[in-house]
Amino acid sequence: MKCILAVAVAAVLSCPLMVSAALDETLRVKETVEIDAPADVVWEKIGNFGDMSWHPAVASTEIVEGKQDEVGAKRTLTLQDGGKIHEVLTARDAESKTLKYEITESVLPLRDYSATLTVQANGTKSKIVWKSMFKRQDPAHPGAAGKDDKAATDVITGIFQSGLANVKKIIK
Repeated sequence: MKCILAVAVAAVLSCPLMVSAALDETLRVKETVEIDAPADVVWEKIGNFGDMSWHPAVASTEIVEGKQDEVGAKRTLTLQDGGKIHEVLTARDAESKTLKYEITESVLPLRDYSATLTVQANGTKSKIVWKSMFKRQDPAHPGAAGKDDKAATDVITGIFQSGLANVKKIIK
């Protein structure tokens, strides 16, 4: 009987830890757009880690360490409002038209962010797939206003949608 009681107490005491871990879950955003241009043309515009001029929220891109398209390169994005996002290139494959990067520091309401940007050929058209995984900035439950799951997901969704819409607009 003492053994059963000990197991029950241990289970109850571990519940807050399990709930806390579940609340700090990984969030995901995936957006796609079809572009009426060949994949090589689209990749030429968006596949350069040292140039995000195609995104309307980005005022400038600066490679601050390494070489622009080599794994380990670091860039700083300066946003139109002056905010900064620091990123590192974790993978790039020109043949498969894919680049992966992580945010190391940012003004965005998130953390542990990684993303993949891919251009897929579809005949004379192409499809851009931009997806990410991240956690909200505030791991506390329920999360401070503006730093919760919804805020983090909404920000990334907006960034992806505006960037992809602009690529579609500028590539003809």
